[in-house]
Formats: sequence, C-alpha cells, structure tokens
Amino acid sequence: MQVRALDHLVLTVADVSRTCEFYRTVLGMEVVTFGAGRTALRYGQQKINLHPAVRPFAPHARVPQAGSADLCFLIAPPLEAAVAHLQALAIAIEQGPVARTGATGPLVSIYIRDPDGNLLELSVPGDRRLGARA
Repeated sequence: MQVRALDHLVLTVADVSRTCEFYRTVLGMEVVTFGAGRTALRYGQQKINLHPAVRPFAPHARVPQAGSADLCFLIAPPLEAAVAHLQALAIAIEQGPVARTGATGPLVSIYIRDPDGNLLELSVPGDRRLGARA
C-alpha cells in the first residue's frame, strides 16, 4: 500500500457553529453540509469534517477531545497580509514569523489558536537562509 494524499481530517469541537464562523471569517474556508446533516470546512481540494464533542460521529478517535489538534496550513503570500488580516480581526498571534520546515521545504510561519485552542500554523514558502527548523 502507498498513501497518495490526505483527503480530509476530523476536528472534534465544542461548538460547531462557533468553529464554522472562525474558520470562515479568519481563514476563508467554505462551510459545507454533507451526509445526514454533517458539517465540514472546505478549502482547496481538502476538507475538515467537524465532530461535536458531545456527540462525535462513529467511528471516531479513541479519545475525541476538542482543542488537541496542531495543524499547519499553507497560505497565499505575502505573510504580512495575513498578519494584517489577523490584527484587523483582533486575533492574537502567539508566535512568529518564524522559520520552519514543511513537507516540501522551508516555511515562514505564524501561529494562532482557534476557538477550541487548537494550534494553527499559517505558513508561506520560506528562505533556506532563515535556518528553518521543524
């Protein structure tokens, strides 16, 4: 077997509506409904399915818990535009810009948190001279 790509992932969240509003407003994701009234966040060719913490859909992670994710999203440059957007929305930047290493090379990243406390790394392609680290 050989894995080709990630199709979707699942976030367990405390409040689906609040999560949708954050990801739509802050990150520009599209809120979609699928199946029997389930909710997802679509961006590019991927999506994030949302499981409410009080009633996660089966099957689910062994211990589904809101706020336990650490995700990295590649965003359109320039990073300064993202910083200005976040500042305009009063979204705190926890760290960055900092050099990091992504799946295909160096990144420059900033870090924020969603309403559940999940860590979100927002990254643009970086310069190898910055000393990127994982």
